[in-house]
Amino acid sequence: MNVIYPLAVPKGRRLCCEVCEAPAERVCAACTVTYYCGVVHQKADWHSVHEKICQLLIPLRTSMPFYNSEEERQHGLQQLQQRQKHLIEFCYMVAQKYLFEGKYEDAVPAALHSLRFRMAMHGLSSVELVPAYLLLAEASLGLGQIVQAEEYLSQAQWTVLKSTDCNNATYSLLHRNLGLLYMAKGNYEEARYHLANDIYFASCAFGTEDIRTSGGYFHLANIFCSLKKLDLADTLYTKVSEIWHKYLNDHYQVLSQARIQQLDLLGKPFVNDTGLDEAQEAEAIQILTSILNFRESTPDKSPQKTAFVLKTLTMLYYQMMNSSKAQEYAMRALTLAKDQQLTVQEQNSIQELLSLISAEEDRPIS
Repeated sequence: MNVIYPLAVPKGRRLCCEVCEAPAERVCAACTVTYYCGVVHQKADWHSVHEKICQLLIPLRTSMPFYNSEEERQHGLQQLQQRQKHLIEFCYMVAQKYLFEGKYEDAVPAALHSLRFRMAMHGLSSVELVPAYLLLAEASLGLGQIVQAEEYLSQAQWTVLKSTDCNNATYSLLHRNLGLLYMAKGNYEEARYHLANDIYFASCAFGTEDIRTSGGYFHLANIFCSLKKLDLADTLYTKVSEIWHKYLNDHYQVLSQARIQQLDLLGKPFVNDTGLDEAQEAEAIQILTSILNFRESTPDKSPQKTAFVLKTLTMLYYQMMNSSKAQEYAMRALTLAKDQQLTVQEQNSIQELLSLISAEEDRPIS
């Protein structure tokens, strides 16, 4: 049964909904340690992340067993902390992925889980809470809940102000989300200020040409696009495309070398991957497809730049092992290159990519 019977709850214990913290009336029958106010929030949490972490919650939300020695107790505590760290990172990644896919409602429960696990592990005032607050703020913006987003961002700002050990990556995320907030409010001057700070702090943390810095350039380009300053938007979109193309091309070269070595040593085919987690892959797809839409919709279309984005998307999907999508974008790039009479070198590079994808499809699975 999923329904909670009040008489079965110990006196003085308050059971709260996992999603909204209202008094709980239902419990997950699978783990029996997660509570909800009703069917709607139970289904929302299950669909978002609970299905993936249900059984992992049991040891975190039940009393620790009796240990025969201090050594065993310390070992048990270490295992508990490892589980908490894993769930913090996993729920954060799941929420991020939903955000990049535009699934804002699905992102909220996963982000809340990440926040609560962080609170349990680091305390209520730790700077480690900031990334989760920022996820919730971004999800709220996506849902059009600007006041709610401002509340989460205020909490994040206050936490950062109180902290003495906030790193550049966290400052970057904070300014990026503040930039998104002011974009949603139509205050582009303030949005540009925060996105410029995002780029500065991300550059300090990762470098100016890193994919983790590219998001700041991308959102800044979106502002210039909204202001009809298409030349500035074009410059920034080009930079973002080049950053992702370089990353994917460099990663492919590493994979190619590894493939040769593995075939030499083991005689087994090598499996592709992007070197990115699921959230970063979703971000790459969102950014590159947005840039492609910009390229294809602007009055003075630049076929060479459009073909470049199509090639980058081809490389991304190829390394994600999505051959059908990779082939689709490669064919579009090749058709564009021929129709617009791009250089023979450009056409040949696209043709090589297409041949590579076809060879992968034909390779037998062992």
